[in-house]
Amino acid sequence: MTLMKTLLGAAATLALSSAVASADPAIIYDLGGKFDKSFNEAAFNGAEKWAKETGGSYKELEMQSEAQREQALRRLAESGANPVVMTGFAFGDVLNTVAPDFPDTKFAIIDMVVEQPNVKSVVFSEHEGSYLVGMMAALASKTGTVGFIGGMDIPLIRKFGCGYAQGAKAANPDATVILNMTGTTPAAWNDPVKGAELAKAQKSQGADVIYAAAGGTGIGVLQAAADEGILSIGVDSNQNHLHPGKVLTSMLKRVDVAVYEAFKEGADLKPGFNVLGLKEDGVGYAMDENNAPLVSDEMKAAVDAAAEKIKSGELVVHDYMSDDTCPAANF
Repeated sequence: MTLMKTLLGAAATLALSSAVASADPAIIYDLGGKFDKSFNEAAFNGAEKWAKETGGSYKELEMQSEAQREQALRRLAESGANPVVMTGFAFGDVLNTVAPDFPDTKFAIIDMVVEQPNVKSVVFSEHEGSYLVGMMAALASKTGTVGFIGGMDIPLIRKFGCGYAQGAKAANPDATVILNMTGTTPAAWNDPVKGAELAKAQKSQGADVIYAAAGGTGIGVLQAAADEGILSIGVDSNQNHLHPGKVLTSMLKRVDVAVYEAFKEGADLKPGFNVLGLKEDGVGYAMDENNAPLVSDEMKAAVDAAAEKIKSGELVVHDYMSDDTCPAANF
């Protein structure tokens, strides 16, 4: 059985000593925990795939508070872990400070760009995948109103929502898209109760398909949608199985692939800027036995045709982060 070196909380982080050298890779999950059934869990799955394939071991840390970020990075680098992978934009400033102090350690960050000679930055074209599930939402909707619930109100999550609105409007120009964010602090990633409340509020406004891009908060959105008899759309990981027959699809963001590739490269990890979109299979939508009855052949054909146009460049989905505007919705 693969030996897992698990570091939980600040006390365990402090236990790491520079005297204990290790060439094992390491991963630090963002707030919400590695079993959030979404973003962090996708990262965990990538690390596990590498471990099972290679028989190797890795260190992991679940963030307990914002204050741990710099301490965790420094201790892992001091321990000899290489590379050190972190999930989430919130590590950006800290990594920019820590990376120059460990020039022989390779770092990889997901969802943020850090321009340091020993850092690999991986970002995704979430707007492209969100466009596809937005199309599917509008095609499945019986009311003509669909919803989006984001986690923390940041440009990255608005990027999801804007892509979704564009896709919905492409499939049904008369569609109404309701957009809500859960909050403005990191707590917005792990508030399923608030997610459920927002989902019920959107249903009361007519939404019968709701897309959640909110980490652990999204679990509450999917549960409420199932309870209320409407459809939901999962995110990052394939969440179709959480409520079979009630989750229309999931927008796949292949964080697992990013982590797996970083671990596979190991100490030879190549620094630089990497973008994973539809063309690179970095984003997409999930189809399996859990949602097959919900997606007609016509719906799938329409969405797949749009995907091919995006891959070829014939269709360009507006990226909210390029200019902080969303032509398809009022953000």
